Amino acid sequence: MRTSVSLSGMNALLEAQLGNPTDVLGPQTIWHEGRRMLAVRAFLPETRQAWVLDAVDQTARPMRRIHPAGLFEAICPLETYSRNSPGAPANSPLAPAGPSTALANPDSLVNPGLLANPDSLARYQLRLADYEGQMETVHDPYAFASFLSDFDLHLFGEGKMLRCYEKFGAQVREVDGVRGTNFAVWAPNAQNVSVVGDFNRWDGRRHPLKHHDTGGIWELFVPGVEAGQKYKFRVRGQYGEVIDKSDPFGFAAELPPCTASIVTDLSRFHWNDQAWMERRARTNQHERPIAIYEVHLGSWRRGAGRHHGWLNYRELSHQLVAYCQEMGYTHLQLLPVSEHPFTGSWGYQTVGYYAVTSRYGSPEDFAYFVDYCHQHDLGVIIDWVPAHFPKDGHGLRRFDGTACYEHEDPRKGEHPDWGTMIFNYGRCEVRNFLLGNALFWLDKYHIDGLRVDAVASMLYLDYSRKEGDWIPNQYGGRENLDAISLLQEFNIQAHGNYPGVLTIAEESTAWGGVSRPTYTGGLGFSIKWNMGWMNDTLRYLRDDPVHRRYHHDELTFSLIYAFTENFALPLSHDEVVHGKRSLLSQMPGDLWQKFANLRLLFSYMWTHPGKKLLFMGSDFGQWNEWNSDAELQWDLLQWETHGGVKKLVSDLNALLRREPALHQVDFEYTGFEWIECHARDDSVLAYIRKAKDPADQLVVVCNFTPVVRQNYPVGVPRLGWYQEIFNSDSQFYGGSNVGNFPGASAQEPGWHGRPAKLNLTLPPLATIVLKPQR
Repeated sequence: MRTSVSLSGMNALLEAQLGNPTDVLGPQTIWHEGRRMLAVRAFLPETRQAWVLDAVDQTARPMRRIHPAGLFEAICPLETYSRNSPGAPANSPLAPAGPSTALANPDSLVNPGLLANPDSLARYQLRLADYEGQMETVHDPYAFASFLSDFDLHLFGEGKMLRCYEKFGAQVREVDGVRGTNFAVWAPNAQNVSVVGDFNRWDGRRHPLKHHDTGGIWELFVPGVEAGQKYKFRVRGQYGEVIDKSDPFGFAAELPPCTASIVTDLSRFHWNDQAWMERRARTNQHERPIAIYEVHLGSWRRGAGRHHGWLNYRELSHQLVAYCQEMGYTHLQLLPVSEHPFTGSWGYQTVGYYAVTSRYGSPEDFAYFVDYCHQHDLGVIIDWVPAHFPKDGHGLRRFDGTACYEHEDPRKGEHPDWGTMIFNYGRCEVRNFLLGNALFWLDKYHIDGLRVDAVASMLYLDYSRKEGDWIPNQYGGRENLDAISLLQEFNIQAHGNYPGVLTIAEESTAWGGVSRPTYTGGLGFSIKWNMGWMNDTLRYLRDDPVHRRYHHDELTFSLIYAFTENFALPLSHDEVVHGKRSLLSQMPGDLWQKFANLRLLFSYMWTHPGKKLLFMGSDFGQWNEWNSDAELQWDLLQWETHGGVKKLVSDLNALLRREPALHQVDFEYTGFEWIECHARDDSVLAYIRKAKDPADQLVVVCNFTPVVRQNYPVGVPRLGWYQEIFNSDSQFYGGSNVGNFPGASAQEPGWHGRPAKLNLTLPPLATIVLKPQR
């Protein structure tokens, strides 16, 4: 019997150029000698002989080799003629009795290769004999229906398929009792796409993906492919170039420099953090104490004899939780844990947006990390990088031979500072990819917050560009309207679907409303990093104290705008790299003054309005600038000076948790009141912090000089005893132990326009906190 496969279709298959494999492979309905028949074809290059096997009664029908490269075909009778098929005679009689048919419902194959019922399965298998006589029985991938519905395709094309990570990529699933993996990828301008991997000897001819007529989506269910197997998408681009790409939606990847994706089943992990998740959803994060410990997992601690010294997520979870409990931090913030090819980018040049980096273990290991943190009341925030992606050939850049995820025009599509690509935020499928990715981390890994990197570079079309190197928006402005819309939608979806999560913006400009609701025109973030406070404060403290009187405004300026946004005060990794030196090394003066200035910096920061963030190593006064290839200088803790800084930060976190005045009203002017902000000649600040109950107050006084000031008058709101509850000059922290312990009594007459006055001893380069006793 002559085959119905066209020569062009056969050649396209053998050259791995087949645009739609269902034109050649799988079950096809044909008419032969007036009868409607089923042609089953399969490409089996290592097979000597093959049969079509009825899955019900195991009747076997031999397949004929129709090409020496390994293309087989069997022509099978169907039980009835299809009255819906073109050319079928009316009132056709039953076909002659014969062997059991290949399909239970022949009408489901009116359109070749497709089933009317998306959950149904062509009821046949393939029995194969190789050249060594070994037999195996397999299912035909092309007999399975699409996992993606027409509605899915519509939503993805509209940018509204927010749980796209449950359909795209490599989804381990079971169809009618058959286990396998469904592969789906978006490559709108590709000529054809194949999945290659361990399961098919990386042969692009074996599993070409089916092409959906709309949306540029390619898909195939491959029976027998289980978690742990490596794969890539082999993409033939618009102009014929072929490149192997990692899966944009892949959940895991090989350890760099290897680049294959790994089939992963995220449903295997059993979570034990229900109490934390329920409590988080009921919590007003703005009114709770937040002290964030920023960590780079690869250099916090190292393991002798390990690959690059990296510890596993599970080891890190136990050690980090113990440390954070000792120090009193409320959250961990991890530098990006999504997969990245260059370790030196610290994760900020992401390739695998849905893949946890394999440097520290598997996705299950990372889930254990988060779960263990939650069980010990520690939140987990991760850095998210939607601002740009690298040019690595296996990544997103020119994914299908064209600017698929990025812009074609380099004035929009390439970042001039970082040598990376910028997402096309106006393209619906790209928006879907990014929005789905943000929700993926909150959903699948129970992440408590996303800190969005480089927001300023997203908001402005002319960011870091010269005149003429950027394209204005439709109104002639410099605002990136598509990016603004994406960020607003991200915040709407994150807060709407996962109550209690934090969204945090690293935004370094004066853009208004970053942390204001989207319905008022804001971007909708929970919190914005206060980069102005950070820059002004560090610049002030780097000055020798004798010169600080001339820069007093650098301290007071932050309170002019402190309540225009919901601010966090960050002393992050960016302040201790690229030649800036460690925080301790940036402080002026002799050894004693350096430590005193660092303690003063932290004490001022913890009593200033705003949530807190501190990078690892700074909290015990590391001397060296941060090196991502070496662990922190933990050996310094044998010295009392460094141990004193560590104890100070621990006590500041305890004070923050214990005193509502330091955390309940961080974002409104009612939580702060100046007592003295004009004492520039003394370099002294005095202020009141207030809780929601305005009677619950703390008095804070900072002396930014190494001079002890005796009987320093400070006006206070009422008479009575004020207990000194904190002093950064305490001997416990390595200070000179000058202060007012156990406290001071407020007397008349008043001072600073207040009814009472404290005469205080201000310790050198120190902060004291006093609490009025009711």
